[in-house]
Amino acid sequence: MDRLASFGSDPFDKPPCRGCSSYLTEPYIKCAECGPSPFLLCLQCFTKGFEYKKHESDHKYEIMTSDFPVLDPGWTAQEEMSLLEAVMDCGFGNWQDVAYQMRSKSKEECESHYMKNFINNPLFSSTLLSLRQIEESRSTDGAIAFKPTDDPPRPTFDSVLSRDMAGYMPARADFMEEFDNYAEWDLKDIDFVDDDSDVLHSLKVAVVDIYHSRLKERQRRKKIVRDHGLINLRKFQMLERCYPKEVQELYDVMRRFARVAGPTEHDKFIESHALEFELRREIRRLQEYRKAGIQSFCSAKVYERVKRVREDERRKRTMLCDVLQYIQDGRACQQWLSKQAAIDSGITPVVTTITMSTTGRRSAPPLNLTGLPGTEKLNEREKELCQVVRLVPGAYLEYKQALLSECRRQGGLRLAQARSLIKIDVNKTRKIYDFLIREGCINKA
Repeated sequence: MDRLASFGSDPFDKPPCRGCSSYLTEPYIKCAECGPSPFLLCLQCFTKGFEYKKHESDHKYEIMTSDFPVLDPGWTAQEEMSLLEAVMDCGFGNWQDVAYQMRSKSKEECESHYMKNFINNPLFSSTLLSLRQIEESRSTDGAIAFKPTDDPPRPTFDSVLSRDMAGYMPARADFMEEFDNYAEWDLKDIDFVDDDSDVLHSLKVAVVDIYHSRLKERQRRKKIVRDHGLINLRKFQMLERCYPKEVQELYDVMRRFARVAGPTEHDKFIESHALEFELRREIRRLQEYRKAGIQSFCSAKVYERVKRVREDERRKRTMLCDVLQYIQDGRACQQWLSKQAAIDSGITPVVTTITMSTTGRRSAPPLNLTGLPGTEKLNEREKELCQVVRLVPGAYLEYKQALLSECRRQGGLRLAQARSLIKIDVNKTRKIYDFLIREGCINKA
């Protein structure tokens, strides 16, 4: 293996000739007695009897060449190495590209030779089995397998599913971008040579140690993603929705501590809090029964049934109140009552035209502010304005604050300036502007 390791298709991978410092091309000479660093000579320097320091011309030597068969009589060692390098560069199965890179063999020859000698060769079966066992034993250093389905999804680049999966590629069992993705750039120009000083050598070793720490951080993050099942984000969200709303909020807050505890401990922690929430709710329900004077579960069932009926009646009354709030026109109300009376008497009601506005459009009913956020911050006049203009309280407060700030900054405000600040219907802006003028909140410029 040491002999084969020295062979390569690129002459720049080998040390230069010790005699003329030219790049070596096969065949070349290697001294069998000088070492430990190889003493290499080109054929021209060897024929001249070049000597240097401890090397003498009568030393034993080896002819370094790869022009000999290894696995197949029709394939030289150089071609074997070129095939392996081409498969590594182009990928297994891309035989057309492999043959193009080799240039000396066809597509069919590359495929048949590789499958025969490197895949289906029985001599390599025990070696492949031992490598597979070693890889399985080092699960923390291996790729993250996608297990929820037999056929993993293959999302397109930069799609919604790809972003949800953090760029994970299930078919390759790896991420599209690693953590600290450009960490290898610090090593691309580092080369350990014998002429390095101690300081420079120590500096290079420190850079390699830093790179190793980044690799460990990558593996740590991948382990967290794998152990907690964070790749399948949708399944993770579905499991999270199984908890009550209060537990979901706790789950979201405690998610950042999942990296500290293991997946089992973290799930037990969340489950314990979910159980605590259920127990507290059950205790409150029992306290409600006790406060109502209930002493048996049979009475509790009757109480719950009556409570649901009472809630339904209250909801109906609330809906009726909401409907009555829209009936502001006495004439329309009178027409509706007359129509209902005619229907009850069996008389065909007279169809009357619906009251229309001067613009020919149906007038919209006032906005119901019940339960809308920000209603409690409005006075009665502001509530009436929001109902007529049909503007939610939160938006009105935001527009009001913007107009007040602009008025204080300029010492006054014109209607055109108000319309440029508030990008809504101009009629609504005019009503809000006139209302704030009447209330003395802003002044005309």
